[in-house]
Amino acid sequence: MSLPIIGITMGDPAGVGPEVIIKALEHRSLYKICRPLVIGDAKRLEVASGILKLSKPIRSMSRLEEARFDESEIECLDLAPVPEKTPFGQLSAVCGEAAFRFLERAIHLAVQVSIDAICTAPLNKEALHLAGHHYPGHTEILAELTGTREVSLMLVGPKLKIIHVTAHVGLAEAIRRIDTALVERTIARGREMLLGDGEPRIGVCGINPHAGENGIFGEGEEEEKISPAIEKCKKKGWLVQGPLPADTLFYLAASGRFDLVVAMYHDQGHGPFKVLGIEDGVNVTAGLPIVRTSVDHGTAFDIAGTGKADERSMLAALRLATELVKVRREKVKSDR
Repeated sequence: MSLPIIGITMGDPAGVGPEVIIKALEHRSLYKICRPLVIGDAKRLEVASGILKLSKPIRSMSRLEEARFDESEIECLDLAPVPEKTPFGQLSAVCGEAAFRFLERAIHLAVQVSIDAICTAPLNKEALHLAGHHYPGHTEILAELTGTREVSLMLVGPKLKIIHVTAHVGLAEAIRRIDTALVERTIARGREMLLGDGEPRIGVCGINPHAGENGIFGEGEEEEKISPAIEKCKKKGWLVQGPLPADTLFYLAASGRFDLVVAMYHDQGHGPFKVLGIEDGVNVTAGLPIVRTSVDHGTAFDIAGTGKADERSMLAALRLATELVKVRREKVKSDR
């Protein structure tokens, strides 16, 4: 079976995206597992390559069919929307628009099955908004442009896998949105992502300190919103426990007692995950009809254009994308 084609979106051209892409594609081992293709601005990649003092040539293409997937060069489906002298590390509508167009093209290609997966470099939400695209981030754009009603933000790292019931909303709004049906659907999406290795052990966080401690803390959210979802999942034979105090659950999961943690809101999951190692972390969108992974860091304007950006998260995201494509291919084969 042919190696999967992974479309790598450049993200915000003023951020570290061009640099982490160039650095990642210097790793020859990648070409043994996938066929990488950058979707972005070829001139911007050349600028990043010059900053890094790397010599692999950038090959600009206007059509996917022109790709040779030769590891001696970096191939870019060149949308060329960025003025050549655009500075690094500065917020701009031009770069917000470019990041949106890169992602839009990648989604189109993935939906048409012209590429097998999307791996995204970071965009800047404020730049995106300046360009008139009022989304909280990648996840919501992917959901809308693929026609997906509901998706979940998932983080995958060496020690933790976390899926979020809510993500890019304020804490008060997150608590309002959480209900039994949403918790159950989130558990199901996380379980589906991990089924390749047998029945996963899933731990579910509470909302309040000590998971409410039998109603002492909070307003009964655990009993009303979370416990009924867990009971429904258990009746299906799934290995689900909770609601558990988040501080205890993350320790147990990092120690190997759970395969997946279900976090109730953004920072409940992101905080522990990033403390344990943002460098190798990967963001996955669960519930999409396509495979999408991403680096788990932002545009890092403070170091963009300096050559200091770390490519490990991009490498991990590319490797995970290839694994997820493999799982999907095997599932399609077994369903026939």
